[in-house]
Amino acid sequence: MASLSSLRSINKMSRFLFSKSLTHSKLRKLWLSTLSSLVGEKNLILMGPPGSGKTSVGRVLGQKLGCPVIDVDDDVLEKTWNTSVSDKLQDVGDEQFLEEEGKAFLKFSASGSVISLTGSNPLHPSSMEHTKKNGIVVYLDVHSQDIIERLERMKVDRIVGQRSGTSIGDILKKRKRFYKKWHDVRVLCQTGDCVEVVADKVIDAVKRYQHAESETFVSTRCQEPNEKQSKFFSDVVIEGLAGDGGLYVPRSGLPKLTAGEWRRLVDLLYVERAQIILERCIHPDDVPPVVLGEILEKAYGDNFSCNKIAPVRHLSGNQFILELFHGPTASFKDLALQFMPHIFAYCIPKVCNNLVLVATSGDTGSAVLDGFSRLSDLDKRRIAVFCLYPENGISQVQKSQIIACQGDNGLAVGVETDFDFCQKAIKEMFTNPEFTGYLTAEYGTSLSTANSINWARLLPQIVYHASAYLDLVDQGFLTFGSPVDVCIPTGNFGNIMAALYAKQMGIPIRKFICASNQNHILTDFIKSGLYDLRGRKLLPSFSPAIDILKSSNLERYLHMIANQDERLVNKLYSQLDSQGYFQLPESVLRLLQQDLIGDWCSETDCVSAIRAVYDATGYILDTHTAVAKVVADRVQDRTCPVIISCTAHYSKFAPVILQALRVEEIKQNPLTQLHVLNSFHPLPPAHKSLLGMLKDSHHHKSHMCPADSSHVMALVENYLQSLFLKVQ
Repeated sequence: MASLSSLRSINKMSRFLFSKSLTHSKLRKLWLSTLSSLVGEKNLILMGPPGSGKTSVGRVLGQKLGCPVIDVDDDVLEKTWNTSVSDKLQDVGDEQFLEEEGKAFLKFSASGSVISLTGSNPLHPSSMEHTKKNGIVVYLDVHSQDIIERLERMKVDRIVGQRSGTSIGDILKKRKRFYKKWHDVRVLCQTGDCVEVVADKVIDAVKRYQHAESETFVSTRCQEPNEKQSKFFSDVVIEGLAGDGGLYVPRSGLPKLTAGEWRRLVDLLYVERAQIILERCIHPDDVPPVVLGEILEKAYGDNFSCNKIAPVRHLSGNQFILELFHGPTASFKDLALQFMPHIFAYCIPKVCNNLVLVATSGDTGSAVLDGFSRLSDLDKRRIAVFCLYPENGISQVQKSQIIACQGDNGLAVGVETDFDFCQKAIKEMFTNPEFTGYLTAEYGTSLSTANSINWARLLPQIVYHASAYLDLVDQGFLTFGSPVDVCIPTGNFGNIMAALYAKQMGIPIRKFICASNQNHILTDFIKSGLYDLRGRKLLPSFSPAIDILKSSNLERYLHMIANQDERLVNKLYSQLDSQGYFQLPESVLRLLQQDLIGDWCSETDCVSAIRAVYDATGYILDTHTAVAKVVADRVQDRTCPVIISCTAHYSKFAPVILQALRVEEIKQNPLTQLHVLNSFHPLPPAHKSLLGMLKDSHHHKSHMCPADSSHVMALVENYLQSLFLKVQ
């Protein structure tokens, strides 16, 4: 089976040969020939509901591209049947109409044309497979209310399902899944878009579809970025960390949606928002929209306890809580790690084994292990997870949960050290060519990572920050375009980096409030521009997920605000590795301080905040969210709403929560602690998946090792021996 890179080479060569074969086609004006190369001998197929403008847009595209236009209703069906579509539907009824429509379309063939489908063509699978073989299917995604109003004005009465008494709204809702299944390209149409504007959007979208090389990634440390060093999305998902030790970022930044396009997403479900946003960020050459849609349905389905996935709750005053704990492992990591394993399994070559290495300061471990355990049985036979966590640096509930999440393809090891060692050990394995080469040669195994250094882990986090803003618009707290601040408890800078990317895509976030605990290296850095690890020791805290001194994703942010100056980033991080510190240039620090505010919260203030919020509202914050609440109260100016990221369910930190609620005698058993918490009848209620995992943890074995890199590497090899046979 060909590798992904060789398939790309073949694809590029075939495109080249195909374009050469068109050189001697009949001459057109230069502008026409330039546009017509979009089509060549392929068809441009317009798909969408009745009233979406397929016929009108098709005619304009035909003029712009200088190619034939075929309307399936008029030029195929009515000529085949010798009767109008309306009369045919009246005569035979819905089911027979769909069957005869499909048969007629199966006999039809064309090339180099713009084809406007009927609204019901996508309901017939074999005819759509037939037409996709020689065409690019463009979905004209028009708001349902706009469609309904257009159809009422036009008095349309020839829609399949209409005469059974089903409302147009229900018909459109049912058909959406068929349009999602078949499209190659989506054009998000806004209210008021004229036909010319939509046609131009189609041309832009098809240009993007045909030029995958325009959406590549580079390392934050690559000092001479060129085409050879550029990577495609699939490559960066597989590799995780760049070979030079840097992090992958999009060469041209992320796409920006217009205000009108964002408004189109306001009344959509989370999964629908996610698909539209991620379709813009992932080229269809890497992950086709139909595959992306299937993955999103798996990622954000019954495994989440709330159908809103990441709901926003008003706390008090101008403060809102973004609840990110409704996934199976009760933390915000689920929003990425129920998605990423399926993307990873799709992108990697099928002929090779993969070991996902991950370091966790608490929540990531269980989320990675759970997410990869949900892969198909076939994928689990070639993809496994090896997780390191600080043995005494996470809560008892988190540890029990990590142990419980070990499955057929997952192993967790507690290390007698802190998180920074775990993260360093993972990076050392990645950047050790002898070790990686040995694993490839002996076990046919490649290494990757699911930490937020992997782009596929960070990317889906952008969605929930955007979705939170859209929810406030939908609930009437904002009009689109009004600013918000976000306050995020962070140690590794990944969650706040995703919010910064949401702003880059067009969400009007004003300030990013970075909330730290007593390990406040990020707060100090934001205020001074000095990142200083010298003599600094990690202090265990009530909020262990942000007990981090070396913030990986900060590197992506510095690369962004330094205008992609890879040489500067390389210089800064080389100095950090060799001398333990770096100082930002003054010009870059000024840019950073335009975005970021930083402050920190003591352990005492954290506990006091949990108690105060519960007394005032009945809502229980987890320890990390309490840190963010304290910092938001201290630094936010209250001139606009602030969204506080609630990154975990409070049950994970039960002893501290019980202390805050002034429970005098706290039992050691985690399950007992959770039952006591539930007796307070709190908001939010108990997390059922978490309770189930804790009950199951005693069935799984725990593993420990010393803080020694060579010992960790030996454990990795032993684990591979138990999973994959040696290459003969």
